[in-house]
Amino acid sequence: MSWDGPPRNLPGMVAILLVTLTFLLAGFVKGVIGLGLPTVAVGLLGLIMLPVEAAALLVVPSLVTNLWQLFAGPRFGALARRLWPMLVTICLGTWAGAGLLTGGSAGRATAALGAALVLYALVGLTRLQLRVPSRWERRLQPVIGLATGLVTAATGVFVLPAVPFLQALGLEKEDLIQALGLSFTVSTLALAAGLAHDGAFAVSTLGQSAFAVVPALAGMGIGQWVRLRVRPELFRRCFFIGLLILGADLVIRAV
Repeated sequence: MSWDGPPRNLPGMVAILLVTLTFLLAGFVKGVIGLGLPTVAVGLLGLIMLPVEAAALLVVPSLVTNLWQLFAGPRFGALARRLWPMLVTICLGTWAGAGLLTGGSAGRATAALGAALVLYALVGLTRLQLRVPSRWERRLQPVIGLATGLVTAATGVFVLPAVPFLQALGLEKEDLIQALGLSFTVSTLALAAGLAHDGAFAVSTLGQSAFAVVPALAGMGIGQWVRLRVRPELFRRCFFIGLLILGADLVIRAV
């Protein structure tokens, strides 16, 4: 596989190794706790390349792993009917924010990515037990979807505020995992469309992104094996602490 312009002037083989290890780790995290692949991948790759380049590399492995997570659950149709207002507005928000990731300065994009990671880590570490009353769920979905789309367009990370919102709906464990897979799949497709429209997701990038599927799936398989043998809460706390440090480092580098 060839890389056109290794990130930040890194030699080609070094770039391939770093990308491989990043997606192996990101897949591992997703395998253990059911989420985190785009967050870890874009966050770590943001240290060696522009956020828009990291987001473009993320598209195919994110789509493949999220489809795996989505169709492993039992209630795809019911969840799609329940969550369609949020899913539609995720797309609209992502496309409305087109250019935020590709058109702004590299420093602003990196700072936005770092801030999103810090906020997500703080939310995860506080472990707030939020609950959305059923009467408010349908009204809040368009707001949550639009906000998630705009954050996706600006950072390439599509966890906020969709993940805390879905966790606050009181879904059963398997339904929550499938709902996360559904939200992430729609966000990935919307991001890919936005990047393609801005010329940041070309055929050559598609090949590089497809290459990252192998380590992502390998890491996810290892993570699922480990999940049965470790305390998920301890791993989750370590994950969010690491994410907090990574996000803070990105913000500091950008300012």
